[in-house]
Amino acid sequence: MITGELKSKVDKLWEMFWTGGLTNPLDVIEQITYLMFIRDLDQTDNTRQSESSLLGISYVSMFAGKQHLKWSVLRDKPAEAMYQTMQAEVFPFIKELNGNSGTYAKYMADAIFKVPTPQLLEKIVTSLDEMYAYMEGLPDKQDARGDLYEYMLSKLSTAGTNGQFRTPRHIIRMMVELLDLQPDDTICDPACGTSGFLVAAGEYLKEHHFDDIFYDKDAKAHYDSAMFTGYDMDRTMLRIGAMNMMTHGIANPQIVYKDSLSDQNVDANLYTKILANPPFKGSLDYDIVSTDLIKGTKTKKTELLFLTLFLRMLKNGGRCASIVPDGVLFGSSKAHKDIRREIVENHRLEAIISMPSGVFKPYAGVSTAVIVFTKTGAGGTDKVWFYDMQSDGYSLDDKRTQLDSSDIPDIVARFHALDAEDGRERTDQSFLVPKDEIVSNDYDLSINKYKQSAYVEEEYPHPLEIIAEINELEMEITAGLADLEAVLRG
Repeated sequence: MITGELKSKVDKLWEMFWTGGLTNPLDVIEQITYLMFIRDLDQTDNTRQSESSLLGISYVSMFAGKQHLKWSVLRDKPAEAMYQTMQAEVFPFIKELNGNSGTYAKYMADAIFKVPTPQLLEKIVTSLDEMYAYMEGLPDKQDARGDLYEYMLSKLSTAGTNGQFRTPRHIIRMMVELLDLQPDDTICDPACGTSGFLVAAGEYLKEHHFDDIFYDKDAKAHYDSAMFTGYDMDRTMLRIGAMNMMTHGIANPQIVYKDSLSDQNVDANLYTKILANPPFKGSLDYDIVSTDLIKGTKTKKTELLFLTLFLRMLKNGGRCASIVPDGVLFGSSKAHKDIRREIVENHRLEAIISMPSGVFKPYAGVSTAVIVFTKTGAGGTDKVWFYDMQSDGYSLDDKRTQLDSSDIPDIVARFHALDAEDGRERTDQSFLVPKDEIVSNDYDLSINKYKQSAYVEEEYPHPLEIIAEINELEMEITAGLADLEAVLRG
């Protein structure tokens, strides 16, 4: 969590952009991302040069013949000269990198420099240098960089319509913890946005499997490259998502421009884990949806097509945790029933966690749930675990104020000890439902279909007693008014 001086520095930098005329938070974070990347290129080039000298191997600098484009040279130029060089030379230069300097460089082809004035650029460059210098003095520089970038991304979720780009971080973390990630996993988010799920997965693995990954050359190479894959159709999101992962210490994540639901995506039986909150934008045209998906689920609804896609992309034994709108759980169309039947009958449905409608406020008040399942291709659903989340740790109004209590720790603990759930009543917050009962209810997976309300017997006085009490009160009021009138008459 970013606090204190570093937070103040980020807020100050953000304010510079707003007072300078850039008020769209997505533009602000994109411009900061470009400048961080340009600064990092200089540092990366110097590091590679030093390592090559130590190893006695030749190295050709990516700035060969263009040393004046390095950050360390640029920052010492007068404001006007710095601005002209950045606009006329540096941005064309980074556009031509073509992936030669990591994943992020792939998405620079349409980069646009939007800083409006030389004076503002000079202030921003100075501010960024101050932030980097401050982070260099911190005990864990990598965590500080990740927290800094995460804090900047959080500003998207407090800025009007851009909030749709981010799933609340605590919900992401809960879903990651449900899947019990391992060092040999291959993890995908087919609608990755800012890469929040992939970053959280990386952080979880650092916390729980640090030695297994970072003291093993092959495991570290897997973590840096093949472990994480993300797809998105928005190049701005790809740039931000790739940079988010790199600032969290993942060197070369597979962040790719791809329409996951189209024929562009041929992934099948590739991943051991899928974490997602895919966009539910209504209906698509059949001609832009992969024919494989249409065969599996004859529908135009994206929320159903994504579930079919997850089943295709997972390896046998692979697991998925995804956010779905409530309609997926109880929709009565043939397509709705077909996908629920497919998961229940041919794979292993593990859990449905019903979330309150305020989780995505103030941007949406829709009711959602987390669905957890394992791809088996041979059935395996026995009992399905339902949990009725009442609180995610924040108020459910538009302000989303943090509260002292949350159901999330309880959800994670109970999910990892399902044997203890067997005796729970349907009036409890969580309970197990046998597969046969779900089948008999036409594969309805809404928690309200199975949860029972607890009724407490109340005893009320006889109506005559209530009438007598009312009469008594009326007499007291009348007497009081008579006394008051007597006082007033003197």
